[in-house]
Amino acid sequence: MSDIQKIVVPDVGGDEVEVIELCVSVGDTLEADEGIVTVESDKASMDIPAPFEGEIVSLSVAVGDKIKEGDVIGEIKTSAGAEENSSDADDSEANDSEASSSADAESDSESSSNESPKEESESTSDSAKSSGGNVIEVAVPDIGEDGEVDVIDVLVAVGDTIEKEDGLITLETDKATMDVPSTHAGTVKEVLISNGDKVKEGTVVIKLEVSGSDSPESTESSSTDSSDSAEKEAKSSSAASSDSSSSEVIEVSVPDIGEDGEVDVIDVLVSVGDTIEKEDGLITLETDKATMDVPSTHAGTVKEVLISTGDKVKQGTLVVKLETSGGASASSANEESKPEASKQSDSSSKESADKKTEEKSKAPAQKPAPAKADTGSDSGSDKESNDGKAHASPSVRRVAREFGVDLTLVKGSGRKNRILKEDVQEYVKAELAKPKTAASSGNVPVGDNVLQIVPVKPVDHSKFGEVEEQKLSRIQKISGPFLHRNWATIPHVTQFDEADITGVEAFRKEQNAYHAKIKSGLKITPLVFVMKAVAKALEKYEVFNSSLSDDGESLIIKKFINIGIAVETPGGLVVPVIKDVNKKGIEQLSQELIDSSKKAREGKLKSSDMQGGTFTISSLGGIGGTAFTPIVNAPEVGILGVSKSEMKPKWNGSEFEPRLMVPLSLSYDHRVIDGAVGARFAAEVAANLTDLRRIIL
Repeated sequence: MSDIQKIVVPDVGGDEVEVIELCVSVGDTLEADEGIVTVESDKASMDIPAPFEGEIVSLSVAVGDKIKEGDVIGEIKTSAGAEENSSDADDSEANDSEASSSADAESDSESSSNESPKEESESTSDSAKSSGGNVIEVAVPDIGEDGEVDVIDVLVAVGDTIEKEDGLITLETDKATMDVPSTHAGTVKEVLISNGDKVKEGTVVIKLEVSGSDSPESTESSSTDSSDSAEKEAKSSSAASSDSSSSEVIEVSVPDIGEDGEVDVIDVLVSVGDTIEKEDGLITLETDKATMDVPSTHAGTVKEVLISTGDKVKQGTLVVKLETSGGASASSANEESKPEASKQSDSSSKESADKKTEEKSKAPAQKPAPAKADTGSDSGSDKESNDGKAHASPSVRRVAREFGVDLTLVKGSGRKNRILKEDVQEYVKAELAKPKTAASSGNVPVGDNVLQIVPVKPVDHSKFGEVEEQKLSRIQKISGPFLHRNWATIPHVTQFDEADITGVEAFRKEQNAYHAKIKSGLKITPLVFVMKAVAKALEKYEVFNSSLSDDGESLIIKKFINIGIAVETPGGLVVPVIKDVNKKGIEQLSQELIDSSKKAREGKLKSSDMQGGTFTISSLGGIGGTAFTPIVNAPEVGILGVSKSEMKPKWNGSEFEPRLMVPLSLSYDHRVIDGAVGARFAAEVAANLTDLRRIIL
């Protein structure tokens, strides 16, 4: 015999979490601790595991539902062999069975399956007390990085007792170092990460034994309260199972597609007589943002197609009439909030179990990371891998619609190649990083290439002589796509001017001689005076100290002045930000600039050191050149380039005299700043540099 047990949500580290994926279907056979559903909180995503081995009888949640600790998400039928073993143990000696349950949680779970729902809650509570708590996995939360980062320190060891928010490991990114905090208090049972490892969001760090009060088994009252609904599910399941020999014709309609009005049907994917599976595409729709398939809600045979190519449809429009098999009849389909709640036939259960076993033998030990979509010339192969269909949850389809992504071009990394939210995000990032693939001719822009960029034809340079390939640095790989985006999407205007810094340079040398005499270690550079001159001009022309709003309808004027300084490092350019430049003196700014430049060259800048900038200065004065066109660093609207100063003859009204002149190159976002305002700002900066007394006014 076998028994049906409820699946209860354990401690998920928050009030409510959202179900983002169903990892199993009704009829699947699972191992103990195998994931049933994937949930997402504000910190991380995690799987709700099966409490013990068995067959899924029903699921009472769907993608998008909100669940919390103690909720019942389905039922699982324990294996008969396991139950007989536990029954024999109970018959021979109940007390010995209780003692063995402390050492073997699975035996305890199976022995408790013979008891009534009320007795089950009591035995579960006893199990939690005897085991001392529940072991959970603590994973890396969202750390604001797309790829993997280095682990530079492990802060805990097996046996340590830690509090919630205590640091577990220290990570180092290209911008900062940070600790991964614990989501719960408890005792460390296993540490899965070592120094030098690479991790990303979702990587399991430790296994933590939480106290009995936090254990999922301690939710006795929640389990008891939900027992009635579980019994009702079991009854409906049995009723549907008894009707499995019949078949019915159901109507499949257009679901919520995220559009208020009607959309065009550009392709009909099925014909009368076709046999289709659940989630197979029926028709393809085209909105103003993307194309998408309408999936079938059931498996069966198409009896009638009610839509033709060119028709317009909306949510609720009938698409096909489908003859379903007994196991997927309409009566089970219409059960409220419990998709696929009916039992599958014995043969289908066996097939599902065999398929599950085969998948498990092929699957890797850990859940695979989302695969990056190839947006190059292999886009056709992407479509082929999806068979022209997009298998994704409604929440993922909503994200795809927001970004205008055609899901048929995205490779899915989830269960059964299902497309996850991370897959869509990776696809969008890859699309932004490079232009669309060229047409076969290679000399005309591709039609869907928004920027109409004609790509460069591939060239085998080795045909013409010796070549050497050098990899880009990590900073170049990160900054390259952003520079490309800024240059391609911001209408740049560059204003050229020059400033007379003869007086500034004389004053600077006097101050450096003074600091050398008193051995203070401080050295003032010309760049500090440029920072003060720019800060004074930003106070007068606030439009240069602003950002364009996300909707492009307004300006965000910033009442603080933080200036980013481009610093050359062995790995590429980085931009540390000096805060409140308008409120600090020359000596303080000089010291901060020295410290920031040193940290940048040593790779010790934190993420916070490079955030919050309102304007950027890029100086090539120590290298050379007469002018250049710096790229605006979005979301800022302006950047000042400084070139090498040069002694020039200047007419003073009666004669030429030598003056030290520095070239200035001011680039700005023409959507925000008019040319006249740009010219006035450049002249203001030049005037401030020429006469330092203006800065104190």
